[in-house]
Amino acid sequence: MSLKPLTILLASPRGFCAGVTRAIQIVTLALEKYHPPVYVRHEIVHNRFVVNSLANKGAVFVNELDEVPDGATVIFSAHGVPLKVKEEAKRRKLNVIDATCPLVEKVHKEARKNYKNGVKTLLIGHKGHPEVIGTMGQIPADSIMLLSSLNDIDSIPESWTNVSYVTQTTLSLDETDSFLTKLKEKFPTLQKPHGNDICYATTNRQRAVKSIAKKCDMVLVIGAPNSSNSKRLAEVAKEAGCPSSRLVQRAENVDWNEIQKIDTLGVTAGASAPQVLVRELLDEANKRFDVSLKEYVEVTETVKFALPAALTEL
Repeated sequence: MSLKPLTILLASPRGFCAGVTRAIQIVTLALEKYHPPVYVRHEIVHNRFVVNSLANKGAVFVNELDEVPDGATVIFSAHGVPLKVKEEAKRRKLNVIDATCPLVEKVHKEARKNYKNGVKTLLIGHKGHPEVIGTMGQIPADSIMLLSSLNDIDSIPESWTNVSYVTQTTLSLDETDSFLTKLKEKFPTLQKPHGNDICYATTNRQRAVKSIAKKCDMVLVIGAPNSSNSKRLAEVAKEAGCPSSRLVQRAENVDWNEIQKIDTLGVTAGASAPQVLVRELLDEANKRFDVSLKEYVEVTETVKFALPAALTEL
């Protein structure tokens, strides 16, 4: 019995970004240097496959520092942490390794600079996301305000006239532009950060999925349901003209009966999803269909981030 033809358009770049690669390296090398258990505050990156793999090597994932024994090694996740967490770790003399993505740290520095200069900070981001919590915790609460919806702009205090904005690094470009349009109407002298806060990897992956969206009957985004950049990819695909998009954690979550009804499938992966999960999905597709695979390369990424000094010798 012949298999149904299926064209798969593979968006590139996809999968791990430099910040995620660095964070996973940090946990792996810390386990090698300090030996298990090494504690990690929150998921090192938002991907259950990655977290489980590191847990099997001896990493212990915790929600807060009170779960970490005195004198232990603790790693802060790529999403960053509030200053009070760093202060508590220092007070308890924990051996801290900070895996905060350098691009997230850039946003933290912008917020601290604004506070030092007497400028109020407007943070465009999603309430409850670890990265947003970390950025909000860099300066006093009365000097920073979270904007999660356009309506929040109407609630900015009238006394806030000298303001600047920063953004969560994993937002969609179109979503951010809508905020900035309204903010600039309200604040003609709105100050902006030095360089774009939305990270290069988020931008590149969104542009790549846009390039294939109109050519596809459906786009599958491999990523975790709590991964902001992965969820944005699924949204961007649909907004860019694809009739249907799905966020799936791995091949076992795909509704293959649904795929039987289409001719062209787009595939990409969020910045915290490993390439092995893409390969797994393609292998499963090849078992069920006569696959014609085409890769669309938007840009080739060469960014690399240095490891913390404590781990560079490894």
